[in-house]
Amino acid sequence: MEQTALANPHARIVYKAPKDPEMVFERATNELPKEPMEIKPHPHGIELGMLMRMLKDTTSRNVKAFLTTEFSRVSAKAAEDILKAAKVDESTSPSRVHRDSAEKLYQAINATKLMAPPTNCLSPIGEDQLLAGMRTQFQADFYTANSRGPQVYRGNPFLIEVGLAWNVKEMPGDDLAELYRFANRVPLLYQQSACAVTKGVISTSWKSYGVQQSRGALPTGALVIMVHIASVWVPFTSESKEAIAHYPEIIKEIRLAIQECGRRLGIYVRRGQREAMELKKLSYIEKYIPHIGIALKEILKLSDQQEKDVVATLRDTLERSRNL
Repeated sequence: MEQTALANPHARIVYKAPKDPEMVFERATNELPKEPMEIKPHPHGIELGMLMRMLKDTTSRNVKAFLTTEFSRVSAKAAEDILKAAKVDESTSPSRVHRDSAEKLYQAINATKLMAPPTNCLSPIGEDQLLAGMRTQFQADFYTANSRGPQVYRGNPFLIEVGLAWNVKEMPGDDLAELYRFANRVPLLYQQSACAVTKGVISTSWKSYGVQQSRGALPTGALVIMVHIASVWVPFTSESKEAIAHYPEIIKEIRLAIQECGRRLGIYVRRGQREAMELKKLSYIEKYIPHIGIALKEILKLSDQQEKDVVATLRDTLERSRNL
């Protein structure tokens, strides 16, 4: 329930248990997610077998019309370029495209630069909503989120979103980070080690961002990592829908989103380390201010009152430095 509320910050969730007290998860934002729209498949990443089935089943009269009407982001010009590269006549009937020509068409499609698929078929959480949800669920010193642009695998668009909360108050600092996995806003609770999300998180070099990490393990610290995949077809490893398959495109996007958040986290962590070092140096100076006053009194032959004034001035300067 907590994770569902985290991925759906627009919802107010009330859970009435038979014996336990009622649990209420208040909405973190009043902004509703956009309604996803139906789109045609994107040609990049589509498998050869699927392309051949589409050629057989289409009602288009020629292959040029087939490319422009059965796929998204294929303009008339792009279709002409694809057919020219594949050496297939644009007036050819799709049902007459034999296997050799279909393979050339398949290779030409993947070699042609096309626009990314539209995002209106997806329902991402959004960076602002991710941050709102995390701030509601966790008390932390630092939050950041990143929502990647849409990508394609097997002709299906998807996008990855990552949120981080650092120095979470209720978490010990020497335990492994908590990882929350979501697919289309639904939490994935089991088979964490078999999931592409986990692989993407573990394969990231967290030490580059000032976070400790053992080899082959999640990072260590009071850190919450939230990873969401939005897709028209999530490639689960099994019918139980508990883990996401290890597609290279998905793992790459997970790592890129984590790296963007990690860079922001690293800036915050290093700044905190510098501030802690400066405060430590100032504490040393404060400790020796009385001794500095005594030494100046002996060197400059100061009176007791002058010594007190010097010490007061040093402490005032130190306090202004600390406030800066």
